[in-house]
Amino acid sequence: MAVSDQPVAQFWLMKSEPDEVSIDHLAAAPNVPFPWFGVRNYQARNFMRDAMRVGDLAFFYHSGCAEPGIAGVCRIASAPYPDATQFDAVNPYFDPKSKADSPRWLLRDVMFVQKTRYLPLTELRACPELANMRLLARGNRLSITPVTAEEWQFITMELLV
Repeated sequence: MAVSDQPVAQFWLMKSEPDEVSIDHLAAAPNVPFPWFGVRNYQARNFMRDAMRVGDLAFFYHSGCAEPGIAGVCRIASAPYPDATQFDAVNPYFDPKSKADSPRWLLRDVMFVQKTRYLPLTELRACPELANMRLLARGNRLSITPVTAEEWQFITMELLV
């Protein structure tokens, strides 16, 4: 494969509530793939199913906490596959309309890359360079969003140093 034919890396931001799964959970088992379960939004599911690739990098974002923010980096480690929580009637992510032969919800495994300094949402909002970042869009509640190469570069080279 010629260099120009190689796919360009994609970047993502993946939200998790730290009391459910935090960057520390991944850091505790750095070489173990972790299933990113519980995504129940079609657009976020479609990003995982159609746009993510094994090897892509993602900011691990703590949400639903006193101070939301970026806590680390993880790597996409698997192709999409059915999220088993959709079939478990006692699981909060159970979906009675989803069937084993045609699952609605998928997940991907992620692996720990690094824990970073905690980068709070307020600090991200203060950067004009990130004005168009999907995370910062009014009303955005998606648990998975793409991050442009420029946003990734700015955050990793300017804010996380």
